[in-house]
Amino acid sequence: MCSWVLPGGEVRLFASRTSFVVRHRGAARLAVTLLVPGLLAAGALAGASGAAAEENPQLPGGATATLGGLETYGQAVIREDGEERAIPAGLFEMSVDGGGMLKTYCIDVDSPTQQDAKYQETPWSSTSLSANKQAGKIRWILQHSYPQVNDLDELARKAGAEGLTEADAAAGTQVAIWRHSDAVDVSATDPQAERLADYLEKNARNMREPKASLILDPPAVSGRSGERVGPVTVRTDAHSVTVNPPTDAAASGVKVVGEDGRPVSSVADGSELYFDVPKGAAGKAALTVQASTSVPVGRAFVSDTGSQTQILAGSSESTVSATATVNWAEKGAIPALSAERNCAEGGLDITAANRGEKDFTFSLMGFEHTIAAGESRTVTIPLQEDQAYDFTITGPNGFAERFKGVLDCRTKASGPAANEIAPQSAPSPATAGGTAARTHDLAETGSSNATPVIAGVAVGFLALGGLVVFLLRRKDGAEESGE
Repeated sequence: MCSWVLPGGEVRLFASRTSFVVRHRGAARLAVTLLVPGLLAAGALAGASGAAAEENPQLPGGATATLGGLETYGQAVIREDGEERAIPAGLFEMSVDGGGMLKTYCIDVDSPTQQDAKYQETPWSSTSLSANKQAGKIRWILQHSYPQVNDLDELARKAGAEGLTEADAAAGTQVAIWRHSDAVDVSATDPQAERLADYLEKNARNMREPKASLILDPPAVSGRSGERVGPVTVRTDAHSVTVNPPTDAAASGVKVVGEDGRPVSSVADGSELYFDVPKGAAGKAALTVQASTSVPVGRAFVSDTGSQTQILAGSSESTVSATATVNWAEKGAIPALSAERNCAEGGLDITAANRGEKDFTFSLMGFEHTIAAGESRTVTIPLQEDQAYDFTITGPNGFAERFKGVLDCRTKASGPAANEIAPQSAPSPATAGGTAARTHDLAETGSSNATPVIAGVAVGFLALGGLVVFLLRRKDGAEESGE
């Protein structure tokens, strides 16, 4: 519910975990640390030298913010299984990294909210809204109620709610959202707030998902040494976007240029960026773009610590950013990797492109995948709800990309899939100072200069059974996040 998880208090429970490595076949190997509920690991960790992997937390770009508190709220009652429970209902505030403030309501009413949790703007496809046919109505509610409508007298007149206060308006709006996001029997305690909730629920109409405040599409590219690699397209509603060149540009010789080949420092929506990479040795670099804009109402915000999903109700002028990486080499396989949570399929989509002249091959839990030269393909890794994952894909010339996060796709109302294993209850206490708790990694492959080699893990694979099903599809083209 919309409650707090303070130091020493309750937090989201995470499952027991199993770690294992699938040895390489062909041009590359995939070292995996999947945190799988219900399985016990057998084996030991042995250190081995290898390429350090950069962590890729699957952030599509946009605003990153820290949850503050429940600022404007009233009370609500949820009725379930013949019982009633009272909960607070209203507006949260978030402080944006780099400057700005956000106001949000919450969805997934039965999940806890962690104080000071870090949140990232994300498309609906990475949240429980993915399969929710009422998601568009939630955006309508946000657009037609408090705080977007701050004339409380006018809002009260439309809803037939006399003397509507800010707390009433926030509580009524939250209740209406929960009815669509969680399909729960919930009502506001205050009669005026309840009238507003009924009005919003009855009049809501489906609206399209809002676009991202800022993304780079695609977030990863690759190519040959000495060539111009790209393009990466800027997607934003900001008037102007600042381009920050790779921090290691002086050492690598990488330049960020426009379509005309000239260096760029400022771009706009639709601009195409290229990496002008040096000749010679293989390498990797990243650029970051940054802008100041209001984040569109209706954008979702998620936390990798299990804190309750939020949906945006209002934004000040805020700092938003996005990052794209480039990998280059003279010859062989030249991979580019990116990832995005896919709640419709219940897993993580890893998109692999290969701009070299040789195949890029990696193995994943016994399944071998080959990305031919010039090909792009998406591999969907099935995960269980609330499952933490942490794995690294490595390739030629010291290439390594680490992916880490938690799959949080379902509300209680949507229920688990029939083939899911229920998570084991094991508390993860919050750290001192109220920072959101994080799970501990049995092995973080590639998280340092030594890539662990996990040996002797022979128990638990059969238990995966039908869960280990990999869905491959040829990528028809990059899709804009948030559309």
